Amino acid sequence: MVLPLFVGRESSIAAVNDALSADRLIFLACQKDASQEEPAEDEINRIGTVAVILRMLKLPDERIKILVQGVKRATVEEYVQMKPFAKVRISTFSEEPGEDNLASEALIRHVKEQLHNAVSLGKPMLPDLLAVIETIDDAGKLADIIVSNLGLKMDEAQEVLEEDDTIERLKKVSEFLTREISILEVQQKIMNEARGEIDKSQKEYFLREQLKAIKKELGEEDDFQIEIEEYEKKIKKAKMPKAIAEEADKQLKRLARMHPDSAESTVARTFLDWLVELPWSKASKEKLDLKTAKQILNDDHFGLEEVKERILDFLALRKLKKDMKSPILCFVGPPGVGKTSLGKSIASAMGREYVRMSLGGMRDEAEIRGHRRTYIGALPGKIIQSMKTAGTNNPLIMLDEIDKLGSDFRGDPASALLEVLDPVQNVNFVDHFLGVPFDLSKVLFITTANYLDPIPHALRDRMEIIQLPGYTEEEKLKIAEKYLVPRQIKDNGLTPEQIKFSQAAIMHIIKSYTRESGLRNLERSIGTVCRKVGRKIVEGNGKVFHITPKIAEKFLGAVKYIGEDELKENEVGTATGLAWTPVGGEVLFVECSKYQGKGNLLVTGQLGDVMKESARAAYTYVRTIAGRYGVDPEDFNKFDIHVHVPAGAIPKDGPSAGITMGTALLSVFTGRQIHKSVAMTGEITITGKVLPIGGLKEKLLAAKRHGITKVIIPKKNEKDIISMPKYVKSSLEIIPVEKFEEVTEIALLPAPPKPAEEKEAPAEKKPRASRKTAEKRA
Repeated sequence: MVLPLFVGRESSIAAVNDALSADRLIFLACQKDASQEEPAEDEINRIGTVAVILRMLKLPDERIKILVQGVKRATVEEYVQMKPFAKVRISTFSEEPGEDNLASEALIRHVKEQLHNAVSLGKPMLPDLLAVIETIDDAGKLADIIVSNLGLKMDEAQEVLEEDDTIERLKKVSEFLTREISILEVQQKIMNEARGEIDKSQKEYFLREQLKAIKKELGEEDDFQIEIEEYEKKIKKAKMPKAIAEEADKQLKRLARMHPDSAESTVARTFLDWLVELPWSKASKEKLDLKTAKQILNDDHFGLEEVKERILDFLALRKLKKDMKSPILCFVGPPGVGKTSLGKSIASAMGREYVRMSLGGMRDEAEIRGHRRTYIGALPGKIIQSMKTAGTNNPLIMLDEIDKLGSDFRGDPASALLEVLDPVQNVNFVDHFLGVPFDLSKVLFITTANYLDPIPHALRDRMEIIQLPGYTEEEKLKIAEKYLVPRQIKDNGLTPEQIKFSQAAIMHIIKSYTRESGLRNLERSIGTVCRKVGRKIVEGNGKVFHITPKIAEKFLGAVKYIGEDELKENEVGTATGLAWTPVGGEVLFVECSKYQGKGNLLVTGQLGDVMKESARAAYTYVRTIAGRYGVDPEDFNKFDIHVHVPAGAIPKDGPSAGITMGTALLSVFTGRQIHKSVAMTGEITITGKVLPIGGLKEKLLAAKRHGITKVIIPKKNEKDIISMPKYVKSSLEIIPVEKFEEVTEIALLPAPPKPAEEKEAPAEKKPRASRKTAEKRA
């Protein structure tokens, strides 16, 4: 055969040049190991081919290209030299045509038929070559010409080259042709199978399937196979529990059997992506240094001692017992008291990742548990998404506004949270999208709410309730100085040297512009002052500003609260009550008046049914005991009574104004004034008992804000006072009572002395009361 060769080794180039200068003959033999640059004698095959150099061309890269034609087989007898090039003494094969018998003729025909069969199955072969082969009858020549066009491997071609017997050589060629035909038949089968799986009209799809089938048969990798292997590595790296790892492997095998462009494979990929990215075994290293944790909590928040103590208790127990279950805490309090920011501080103190999840307005159960994979665009629920965001299996997850959950035809999210917020059940929380359990027992869940009533009882039972009452004016002052003022100065582009707030200015803002339990309006007001100062500085109207009450009022405008809702003096028929609202405690005034009528009771002020019933119960009991206070029973038939609660645009309800209404009613009938500095809260029965109420801490804080000194509470609420912080009880005289008569002794002032003409009026002809009875009435 004629073959072009590229020669690059110096020794080989020297050998070519030497041959060209002589008879143009060269001996060609293959190396046993192609990677050897300078092969030794024993690393070169001893049987090769004598060839004649037909043409030589020098290339720009200093190599040469030669065109050679094989002449004869030969074997190396002796190496004459190795430097500067190898020179050998050879002996040629004396090839003789094989015997012309029936066996050789049959073999030649069989080989030619095999060759035609291979060409029909797709083996590329030049038509001219086929014509030449048809004319060859010599077994050796036939074997040589076929082998040179089969594209055999090096060792197989060497094996044919070394065979001296022409018949045996042709038999070897027949074996190679048989193998080649088998390969071609498998290839044809693959093509037929791929063609049967797809639509003939989709050419691109057909080519892709054909390529995939060919690569699969040849054992080669494609992009899809590489993706499958990457998933296998990620599954091992995720260190999942055994059962979940088995499910992941099962889904991966399903994915490997799918077409990479099918819709089902997209779902399987999404599932595996979530599964391998979840923190099955990755956890944050907790900080169990109580001193450091206490310092962080104290630096970030003023007050809130009960909450801080609870967190420090948990950390201390965690140090003793590493595998204890995390509690489910619920911070309940009005807006702006620091519930959400407290969660960040707790996460920082414990060294955990912090993730906030808002529940306000959530109505779909799938937001918690996730959508099933059968839905288009399905995703896991917010809980699993939060775990992925955190990147650890023990983060702190803040569930904000749990009291604002809704429910409709799509399900009840509050019910879905029952499993999440149960330390016993959430060990095996199953998201609908994943379909496998995930351990949430290491997560510290903290929920927040403005009030507890909307939270279902079953869900509330799973949480440890921690009340966060509003702040007193003194606390607001300290918080403003330590946190709010520096933050607003920085946020508004000022420096502490440019603006300074006096304590009197901050207290004036607290009393006259914000009357809330939290701190948001206070911070907004301070921010307003900072913005006004910033504008003055930009306009060139000053460089340093000292904020006094007068300047603060100039920047903030007219004061909002001037004390018009506080009693200036003792009045008849006006009693001070205490109310609880979702935004904190408030002072509630109950006004009562009588006028000529027929004994009717009118209650106004947009009151709920429970509050109206409290008014009727108080009226009934006051009629029962009126005689003890010198009230003529006929007065209840002569006068109509009007009970009114101001701020009529605001809905009000609840039983805790019962004793307040009773005191106002008795004050009207007896003419005795009610002490302005006494506030009260408690439910009244028609037998005069004072029953316990809720929200006591918020109510006491409201009393402090309004300058009240005495607070009357039910006796059964006495236990709540013990656990209250000192700042709530300070400057307040808290008086527990069991009966309504005790309230009147504290709240009602003595009756005023009668006018002189009234004293000299003739006495009625009635039995004279004893001195002891008169003193008792007085």
